[in-house]
Amino acid sequence: MLNSGWFEDVLTWRKKHLSDRQFTLVLAFLVGIFAALAAFVLHGLIHVIQHLLTQEMELTSFNWLFLILPVVGIWLTMLFVRYVVRDNISHGITRILYAISSKKSRLAGHNCWSSVVASAITIGFGGSVGAEAPIVLTGSAIASNLGQKFRMNNKTLMLLVGCGAAAAIAGIFKAPIAGLVFTIEVLMIDLTMASISPILIASVTATCFTYVLVGDSQLFTFHTLHPWVVGRVPANIALGVFCGLVSLYFIRMMNACEGMFAKMQSRYAKLAVGGLILSTLIFLFPSLYGEGYTSINILLDGSPDADWNKLMEKSMFYGKGEMILLIYVGCVILTKCFATASTNGGGGCGGTFAPSLFIGAFAGFLFSRLWNMYSGGVYFPEENAALLGMAGVMSGVMHAPLTGVFLIAELTAGYDLFMPLMIVSVCAYLTILAFEPHSIYGMRLARQGKLITHHTDKSVLTLMTLESVIDKNFTPVDKDMELVQLVHALSNSHSDVLPVLDPAGNILGEVNLQKIRHIVFRTELYHRFKVGQLMEPVRTTVRLGDPMEDVMAAFEKNNVQHIPVLDKDGHLFGYISKAHLYSQYRQMVADMSND
Repeated sequence: MLNSGWFEDVLTWRKKHLSDRQFTLVLAFLVGIFAALAAFVLHGLIHVIQHLLTQEMELTSFNWLFLILPVVGIWLTMLFVRYVVRDNISHGITRILYAISSKKSRLAGHNCWSSVVASAITIGFGGSVGAEAPIVLTGSAIASNLGQKFRMNNKTLMLLVGCGAAAAIAGIFKAPIAGLVFTIEVLMIDLTMASISPILIASVTATCFTYVLVGDSQLFTFHTLHPWVVGRVPANIALGVFCGLVSLYFIRMMNACEGMFAKMQSRYAKLAVGGLILSTLIFLFPSLYGEGYTSINILLDGSPDADWNKLMEKSMFYGKGEMILLIYVGCVILTKCFATASTNGGGGCGGTFAPSLFIGAFAGFLFSRLWNMYSGGVYFPEENAALLGMAGVMSGVMHAPLTGVFLIAELTAGYDLFMPLMIVSVCAYLTILAFEPHSIYGMRLARQGKLITHHTDKSVLTLMTLESVIDKNFTPVDKDMELVQLVHALSNSHSDVLPVLDPAGNILGEVNLQKIRHIVFRTELYHRFKVGQLMEPVRTTVRLGDPMEDVMAAFEKNNVQHIPVLDKDGHLFGYISKAHLYSQYRQMVADMSND
């Protein structure tokens, strides 16, 4: 056990010989190794399950097993989560963002393994989701729990969580720069001199360790057969706008579908609806089975038209001609969000990282084929467009254009297309930004005021909790109490504001010492006034759980020094002092800037 005597000796030795910054680098190295192992294990499990289940399937016709396997996978995942994990493990990256903003970067211990098992079952049986978000959650959870075991402070825990996420991305895709940029753009970890070294160490370690485990093989194979030319700039801009609109469609439909599943009370109703939708879609469009990386590789391969039909293998559309191929690709783009939402909504486990890459590749191919057929402009190679579409849709869905550029460039060694990657990613990001201010990961937390951003003031307010600044040591008084008793209560109170409560604990008003100072020393008035005559109405209140940004706004709007805090039943829970609040705020700003 890590709490035994020998571990205490290790902690003592560490504190004596290594500074916190040095030890953070050591932990970052370990996190890189563990995250790479998690990625290797998960992808290995998925590959084995898929191979066992699909190796005997007919390639040139439909397969009835597609109606059964996804439902079985969701059902097994639901049982695993309910009876083994007994906790919610969905929305991996959103869960990390929530842990950073609301749980002091502390992730549950089971997150180190539960998402790996659950997503392997879901995706292996055909769930139309990605393994990246579960691996990112796993890497971050490993980092968080390591930091907790070695008793690192909250600020270091946040950095370690970022290291875990960066290592996971770097390990999955062998893309260390993309891991670093992902942590900055998506998790909003500030890039400072204190943070860049551990994040880079974790990313590079994970990448090197992945090479040791799997060799030089890449998830995607791409060869630059058609170098970029300036004449394709209009097509690149148009593709970027198209990818932005596809991203908007994906986000909006995902939210609508998840909202529908959230309203269902029975988990078996969710399983039935989600399984029915998913299995039907996979039966019609087998490209939706699993992560879809095989289909992406077909699009990136630059094959002649005869080989594009591989996209329609195992379906009733196989070998039907070019127009059917375009209709098939369009239908896959439109239905992928339903398949992904049904997988998670029905009880499965997976992320939207791979689906955004998948949709991007299909969207890029469809756009280029239509562009070449009808625009009459410079030829736009389909394989290039598929690659650029991956970057574009990812940039839009995640609101992370730099991640889109560097991930796709590193993932496919497509550095010759760096300029069009930037054009498409930026155009996609600017397009969706006009409609959605937050990424698919951050929008849920943004509505609750719990999203960390690179805006220091807002980040500090998000990290602060109302409970940490509440003063529960208040002296209540009754409205029928005489002035003499009020003076006695004031003498025993550390505050110059006393709440007036009814027997149920509801606040009726307040007595402010500064407002009654002219009579409290006149003993002849002690029996002439009662609290009800001296109290004044409460100008504003806040409730437990209110965002700190709203609390700050309440102080500024009402020009008060103290605000009552009410519990969920409307009873007085305590007081928050403006002086105390601003003191803690200034201290947290100083801590965040002290790098």
